[in-house]
Amino acid sequence: MARRQSDLKPATRWQQYLGAALLLGALSTQAQAADPVLSISATPNPAVQGSTVSLDVLISGISDLYGYQFSLSFDPKILQASGVSEGSFLSSGGNTFGGNGTIDNSLGSIELVFNSLIGAVPGVSGNGTLAQISFNVTGAGSSTLNFSDVIFLDSSLADLPVQIQNGSLQALPVPEPASYLMLAAGLAGLGGMRLRSRRLLSEQTA
Repeated sequence: MARRQSDLKPATRWQQYLGAALLLGALSTQAQAADPVLSISATPNPAVQGSTVSLDVLISGISDLYGYQFSLSFDPKILQASGVSEGSFLSSGGNTFGGNGTIDNSLGSIELVFNSLIGAVPGVSGNGTLAQISFNVTGAGSSTLNFSDVIFLDSSLADLPVQIQNGSLQALPVPEPASYLMLAAGLAGLGGMRLRSRRLLSEQTA
């Protein structure tokens, strides 16, 4: 015969409550222990055709990072990469050894940027900039910025899982000279109207 909840002994009910609390705590811990995030931040975005853009490759929520590598693809009709430099995050943990990858502006790729700490040192933890990439904006439109070949390692050279957040950059066309002339004419007309209004008001109050 099944027993009702009210028939259970106090100790049994307490054990059930404790088990439920432990389960909720475990689920909460799993939710908090999300994978680190690899992302991109471009400045400025949107950019204007003919200008330059600085792109930061960012990592957040990482623990014990010892080394990494990645490749990046972009639209060569809109962007042309001009250089890659090491960010400040990994070197905060000690001396590093790395490579700035191979730029191919015809295919729109930067292949195998990598960096690693040197020696028996712990990895770095937290948030920071892994690399900085400079682009010339040569066309107008929207360029995707996609990661590939991503590997992150901890100080025991074990894989670190990361979430990848690809990005994009919007490039605006350079305004035509006629647009500037129309804007200047509009501003001049607006100024003239305000001046005439002030004169008319002065005559009426004189």
